[in-house]
Amino acid sequence: MPTGSPTVQSPKGWPLLRLGFRPFYLGAAAYGMLAIPLWIAILLGRVSLNLTLTPVLWHAHEMLFGFVAAVIVGFLLTAGKAWTGLETPRGAVLAALAGLWLAARIAAVFAPYVLYAVLDLLLLPVVAVILITVFVRAGSKHNLPMGVILLMLTLANAAFHGAASGLISMEPVRALHAGLALILMIECVIAGRVIPAFTQSALPGATLKVPPWLEKTTLGTTAIALALWVIDPVTVLSATALGAASFLHVLRLMRWKPLRTRSRPILWVLHLAYAWLPLGLALLALSQLGLISVSSGIHALAVGCTGGLVIGMITRTARGHTGRPLQASKFEIAAFLLVASAAVSRVLLPLMAPQHLVTWLVVAAGAWGIAFALYFMIYSPWLVTTRLDGKDG
Repeated sequence: MPTGSPTVQSPKGWPLLRLGFRPFYLGAAAYGMLAIPLWIAILLGRVSLNLTLTPVLWHAHEMLFGFVAAVIVGFLLTAGKAWTGLETPRGAVLAALAGLWLAARIAAVFAPYVLYAVLDLLLLPVVAVILITVFVRAGSKHNLPMGVILLMLTLANAAFHGAASGLISMEPVRALHAGLALILMIECVIAGRVIPAFTQSALPGATLKVPPWLEKTTLGTTAIALALWVIDPVTVLSATALGAASFLHVLRLMRWKPLRTRSRPILWVLHLAYAWLPLGLALLALSQLGLISVSSGIHALAVGCTGGLVIGMITRTARGHTGRPLQASKFEIAAFLLVASAAVSRVLLPLMAPQHLVTWLVVAAGAWGIAFALYFMIYSPWLVTTRLDGKDG
């Protein structure tokens, strides 16, 4: 028998449960295409549900700890294996994690609040412990903050449920702001790794170096600014810090040469989404000065930045991990543009014509729902079948 030949790992188990991105991306896409249109229907009085929270709190919480959390978990369970070479949950364990996520989403509508809160609080700390264990075993100390942030997200979620149920004397929305701030910090770190790397690999000869001082200053200033916003939101100090963070993110983005990605949709969607980050921080700064509603900044960050990064990342990473070319089809490009349109309709158009707010909300919800419906239509057959190259994962 010949020696030294490479070992090819054969696929094992049901394809949907071979790697974290598969069930969690699928669940997030389905939830994304249903939850926002449903929220608008509830808001306009067209649908009535027996929610365990007020409709506004349900909407905000589920977008952060339901939709976005699913994408983060799917991404980190997949990236954790790539970063360390060690196995992350698959098979029955992965099914249990995905089932836990789904059970919490259902419980929000049909179960007593206590059961919903318990189910909702379990997933993130379990995934955090799994990832921290993998990182420690691999000696991957620089990835440990990802697990720590998941634990901090758990604390924010626990504070939300405590406040919503009256156990903690604070406004539930403050905990949601903390959750959004932590999610944005995850995005800042991951974007700093993947956007320049993806761009440089696709553009021969491109050199995308961000000075270490700029990276550290940008991340540090952003963390301080968001913390000030959460702890003491309406102050000149928080407005100044948010404005400074916005400026630093513009400098960071320019170092990644976004204009060179114009002909590559699978790249420009990430650059475009990231551009909403400094805009959202700037809008938050203006809201601290009482010039605009805080909702504008929040939705710029949540719909424009987070939504855009989600649709871009779940497209590129799912293509890569199913063995498909890293090129977006016309339907995927349509999804990219629809998410961007949803952000414009939710954030910018209400600022310019607030008298048509209801119309803009309906347009934004429709664009968002169609975008993730397109993703679900394209990717669900890919996520439940074996990789094109026959490899495991």
